[in-house]
Amino acid sequence: MNTRKNWGKCPWVVDFHPERPGLPPVLDFAVIGGGFTGLAAATWLKKISPDRAVALFEADCCGAGSSGSTGGVALAESSVGDLPGLGDVLAGYQEILRELNVEADLVLPGAYELGRSGALPNTPIRWKDAGELAAVKEVPGGTINPGKTVSGLARAAERAGVLLFETTEVKETKCAEEIQLTTDAGFTRAKKALFATNAFALELSALEGRAQATFTTAVMTEPLADATLAQIGLSEGKPFYTIDLPYLWGRLLGSAVIFGCGLIFFDDWRGLRGLDVEQGEAPDLFARLEQRIRAFHPALREVKFTHRWGGPICLADGWKPVFEQHPDCRNAIVLGAFSGHGVAQSVYLGAWAAEALCGKRGLPNWR
Repeated sequence: MNTRKNWGKCPWVVDFHPERPGLPPVLDFAVIGGGFTGLAAATWLKKISPDRAVALFEADCCGAGSSGSTGGVALAESSVGDLPGLGDVLAGYQEILRELNVEADLVLPGAYELGRSGALPNTPIRWKDAGELAAVKEVPGGTINPGKTVSGLARAAERAGVLLFETTEVKETKCAEEIQLTTDAGFTRAKKALFATNAFALELSALEGRAQATFTTAVMTEPLADATLAQIGLSEGKPFYTIDLPYLWGRLLGSAVIFGCGLIFFDDWRGLRGLDVEQGEAPDLFARLEQRIRAFHPALREVKFTHRWGGPICLADGWKPVFEQHPDCRNAIVLGAFSGHGVAQSVYLGAWAAEALCGKRGLPNWR
């Protein structure tokens, strides 16, 4: 089932789909989840332990969740700022992409934090939005093409020898000396595992009750003239996000502008599977966002929109990412819940998780 088909018209394309391999009865490592995190971790596992058997299981298609639907804004810090021992995320991210030969269209011009007070003296952005919205700080950051990144990571995993199982849901796990996995491809056992399902399968990752699956919306404008981009303060090509409410984030894609905001909440993560952006809350969110954008600046008053789509965001307690041992499996790690800041962190921490599974690195304590 391709979850994203009901999530609107996304500007990214994932153009990689592997042939399903045979399922070995025993694996050294099982990675559950085929987004940025899982693909990076699985490939890094083969890089540092090339003789071990690594399989990745994805219930849908690679990138069908958050990774293929994100706006592609890469930031250095978590949604709650820096974390103890986190390190230089963007430098690490760049190094991993180089090591794995992944073309992500990564550019790092910096990013603007926007607020409604304390504007920078030379702020290029001055919009009308619950007061004056302007740049208040510049931070490290940039953008990627999520479709290219997912495709590149999947190809890197295939080159490395990872067994890639798309449309292969892990239906059940049992933890003992080995982790027993019941999947759509059959039964197997793994010595160690990484749960990287993010907003999905919260009961498998033991995040049920600790994290919440949500859905956010985004729109993209028609291509804008250089003069228009200069008028609205985006000619530098720097992505942006607000530090107060009402929330907003955005970036350029070529000469078009992507804007995003809003959350739809679910009582059960399975609501993501049934969500259709043509029904329910989503059409109202899109309409309000487009109306809001047209009011930002006179140059945007008649702007047209070419894309409407959305994707999952997983929110955990305190909005901190979850990177810890699985509470029921001493030989498994859970990684996810990036609260919308996972573009670079997911890959960076995915490689860290691979090293932790191999006993080469410890886990942080962010709880």
